[in-house]
Amino acid sequence: MTDPAVDAPQTPTGPAPRGLDLDRLAAYLDEHRPRLAGPLSARLIAGGKSNLTYLLRAGDREVVLRRPPLGHVLATAHDMAREYRVISALAPTAVPVPGALLLCADPDVIGAPFYLMEKVDGEVYRRREQTDALTPGQRRDLAFAMMDTLAGLHMVEPAAVGLADFGRPDGYLARQVRRWAGQLDRSRSRPLPGIDELRDALTSSVPEGANAGRIVHGDYRLDNLLATVEPVAVRAVLDWEMATLGDPLADLGLLLTYWDVLGDSDSAEGNPVADGIGPRAGFPTGAELIDRYAGRSDVDVGPLHWHVALGCFKLAVICEGIHYRHTLGQTLGGGFDRIGEMVAPLVEHGLRAVREK
Repeated sequence: MTDPAVDAPQTPTGPAPRGLDLDRLAAYLDEHRPRLAGPLSARLIAGGKSNLTYLLRAGDREVVLRRPPLGHVLATAHDMAREYRVISALAPTAVPVPGALLLCADPDVIGAPFYLMEKVDGEVYRRREQTDALTPGQRRDLAFAMMDTLAGLHMVEPAAVGLADFGRPDGYLARQVRRWAGQLDRSRSRPLPGIDELRDALTSSVPEGANAGRIVHGDYRLDNLLATVEPVAVRAVLDWEMATLGDPLADLGLLLTYWDVLGDSDSAEGNPVADGIGPRAGFPTGAELIDRYAGRSDVDVGPLHWHVALGCFKLAVICEGIHYRHTLGQTLGGGFDRIGEMVAPLVEHGLRAVREK
């Protein structure tokens, strides 16, 4: 991965990056994956705001390690086994994913469950200076490649890749509202005007979900992709911790939340999850993205305002949880100090969206 890394490489005999115990990891790999054994060094890959990702050098080989965040971890979130299972299942499909190497469910090894995956060359486009360097044609092609990849994911038949029991499609949207309402209650650390009203409005207006039963990513956006622009291609889809079987419109609604709600707002500049995306950064509009998706998928996109409202609620809860961890000193890397600022505008837009007819 070419995303910038922080923390100098460390060896098992010196201090490890926070969140890793390299001595225990080396002993574990020596027993379970001898080909990855040997002197270890690691560095945190900066940019992610949830699970922690490290570039791990094992001898002359580089692989990627994923583990949950430090400290305050929400129930059912940050599931390493879930990520590992879905990228393993999608490996033979056209959906680009890193190769899965090893899953360790034992928290005693490094302090939390983790998994290893292949390192994939490419760039994570999340900062304005990165996307400003692209030509208008590259921005357009990259955005459309993002949508083509999402359409391809939603066209995969779960049973054909061993994921028939990966989720419970019936009642998925109602469960999403309940789940994020529960996560909100476990992340409250300050007054959040309007968020309970948004929760109640979503609860009372859940659509039928005619498209249920597809594989959904759960947090699909540009900076969860590894991509190249010469040629333009999505090399890998990352961060599968929220994947399940459900309604693909939830993926579209959340993507539009990032793209049109955050990416096209006055607060986008310098924002750690909204800077560099959306129409303000020279990319196609959200409507153009949906048209591209609809032309390559059999999913009935229909009205998306409820799903955008759900995306706003979900992202507001996620941001509040990250904000809470940051106030406790449990985040690694930079850019966390502004996450809390995103909650209020997300709630405001979500209320407007859920009231649309």
